[in-house]
This record gives sequence, structure tokens and C-alpha cells, in this order.
Amino acid sequence: MEIKNICIFCSSSDSLEEIYYKDAELLGKLLGENGYNVVYGGSKLGLMYKVAKNAQDSGSKIIGIMPEKLYDLGVSESFCDEFYLTSGMRERKALLDEKSEGIIALAGGFGTLEELSEMIVQKQLCYNNKPIIILNTANFYDNLLKFFENIVYKKFANKSAKNLYYVANSPYEAINYLKNYSGEKDNFELKEQVFKK
Repeated sequence: MEIKNICIFCSSSDSLEEIYYKDAELLGKLLGENGYNVVYGGSKLGLMYKVAKNAQDSGSKIIGIMPEKLYDLGVSESFCDEFYLTSGMRERKALLDEKSEGIIALAGGFGTLEELSEMIVQKQLCYNNKPIIILNTANFYDNLLKFFENIVYKKFANKSAKNLYYVANSPYEAINYLKNYSGEKDNFELKEQVFKK
């Protein structure tokens, strides 16, 4: 499968510790240098901006997608190569999905968690077989990952759920996973096991 456009889910906060911005900047740089484009929420704030700007400076095409309500607040970024307005958040997420072949979630809040969870479920039910990468900067996602393990342990999901996402501890690991992703084996396993207890 060809993976060209990478959807980025992450924080739009400008008040985070510096380490999160550094990983966002490095990830953007590596995406551009390795020929990937960025699909993101279109914001000029936070980690979202850092990834997109550094990716564009390194050769990426940038696709921004934003709901009208946020656009009206003046938080959109003007450097996007393509920019789409949607009527709401659900429409935005659908277009982010449609425009991308892979997902990377950096540190983020409730919005990032919701977006990441939806994409994991989409893959679990075989609506897509995109690489889903969780960039675990400064162990930000450790507690969430423990919760995911508990979901499997308590049998709310089967063991194959562990194949739905990949945890990268650095931007380099994230890019390496993207470059080597085929998805064929994962999809076969999910089709066989998704409804088994």
C-alpha cells in the first residue's frame, strides 16, 4: 500500500513543556525529508503548527482541515498548500481520514484522544488498514497504554488489538515504522480475530 499523506493528531496548546515542541519539530522535519505530506487540523497553534511548519520547510505538502467555528476564531494557518473548511468536527474528522493513508498521534488532550480512539476502532473493524502510530514523547501516553492493556486483559478486546497501533518513543522510530509498513499481515489477523473472544 502506498503511504504518502500522514494525518497528524496532537495538541494546539502553546503552553506545553519544550520537549513536546522539539519532538513535533523533528517529526515534521523527518516527514518532509522522507517524502511524506501532512494532513492536519489547519491550526497556527501548538504542536499542530510545529509539525506542519517544519514539514513544509523540509518539502512536505500541507493540507489543513478546520471546522468553520474554529476558523471564525482566527486560529487557522495561512501557509497550507490546501485548506478545507467543514461544517463541524465530525465532518472534519471524516475529511482528515479521507485525505490520509497513515496516522501519527503526538501528545494531546481530549480531542487527540477522541481522534486516535476513532481511528483505532476504524482499523479494528477493518474499515481501514492504515498505520497508526502513537508518539510517546516523555512517556506522555504511558497511562493510556496501560489502560489499553487492561482492556485486553479484562477481555473487552482480544489480543489482536495490540496490532492495531504502534508505539514510537522517538520521531525516528515513527518514520522507520511508516517506511516499513505493509499492513497485509495485520489486516488478515484482524479479519480472522476481531469477533473472536
